[in-house]
Amino acid sequence: MDIAIVGTGFVADYYLTTLANHTGLKLAGVYDRSPARLDQFSSFHKVHKYASLAALLADPRVKIVVNLTTPESHFEVSRAALEAEKHVYCEKPLAMDFADAALLVELAEQKKLTLATAPANALSDAHGLVAAALAEGRIGTPRLVYAEMEDGPVFRDKWATWRSRSGAPWPGLHEFEIGCTLEHAGYALSWLVSLFGAVETLTAFSAVTFPNKGPGTENIVMAPDFSVGCLTFRDGVVARLTSGLAAPKDRSLTILGDGGTITVRDLWDNRSAVFVEETGGPRKLATRIANRLEAKLGRFFPWKPAAGQRLPYPVASSAALPNFPSQIDFCRGIAAQAKAIEAGKPPFFSGRRALHITELALALNNAHALPQPYKVQSGF
Repeated sequence: MDIAIVGTGFVADYYLTTLANHTGLKLAGVYDRSPARLDQFSSFHKVHKYASLAALLADPRVKIVVNLTTPESHFEVSRAALEAEKHVYCEKPLAMDFADAALLVELAEQKKLTLATAPANALSDAHGLVAAALAEGRIGTPRLVYAEMEDGPVFRDKWATWRSRSGAPWPGLHEFEIGCTLEHAGYALSWLVSLFGAVETLTAFSAVTFPNKGPGTENIVMAPDFSVGCLTFRDGVVARLTSGLAAPKDRSLTILGDGGTITVRDLWDNRSAVFVEETGGPRKLATRIANRLEAKLGRFFPWKPAAGQRLPYPVASSAALPNFPSQIDFCRGIAAQAKAIEAGKPPFFSGRRALHITELALALNNAHALPQPYKVQSGF
């Protein structure tokens, strides 16, 4: 299936890196509103470039438009693509406003098109491993979940020097304006929604905790750089999700059930280490030794071996992935969308589910301006 990319910024190189994993996808071409950036990207990757967005949308070969523009451009670009009778795969969030996101979903439904959302990490091998362990009842009924989306003190790093494979600068100032929640919460929300269903209520808090983020950031309006939310799912599961860019890196997920615990070390790793500790089951020797040393020394160890048994992956993987920390198969979501279109079925992360994830991310980011608890409007 032919696809076309709109937006050739930093993240577009991640998509091109993983496109090779999906032979069913063919890149017809790319477009960017910056001629210099478009030339640089198309030359580096040896791909066709469109002269305009209109030219891209007029290409009859293109079935899926991949919207990798900046978040505030998502709505207009996706709407234009849907009106041109194209399926759309959009980076998170679908729009900066819930009403706009809902309008896009309704437009896609009217035109019998699919509107799918990133991120694709909830289609990862690690997610499959966790879903299978839950289905097997390894930890009984899930009750409580802790999800971390801490990206580390990015603003204290040399982020102005970061470049993608083809030379695109990391958009640091723009990230600070959009906020770490809209940029990162989706990586956890996609897992949570796919494992536990729809969220009924959300109680959240967000704030700008570090207004001074260094030279060059003095004159921008900062979005919240910290958010925390407690989500109550319709089936009774409760989850706490934290997003930030000051605390040490932590992208883990912990699921606590009646009969044990599942721990995922890194939601950004397609094949993250996954551990299962069953209540009453035998503990690893390293864990037992660490626990005894703590008791003997009367001191808590900030780092200990992960508890439980590490789950093996059933088959080896040769997938091409970006380097650490973004070891995600970014094109897997587009490939899943293409297969669903061919089968005449809606992709899992499309339509009402995509809207639900977007609403949750917006509610977390804008918690400081919303009544709490927040009653979620969308569902699936």
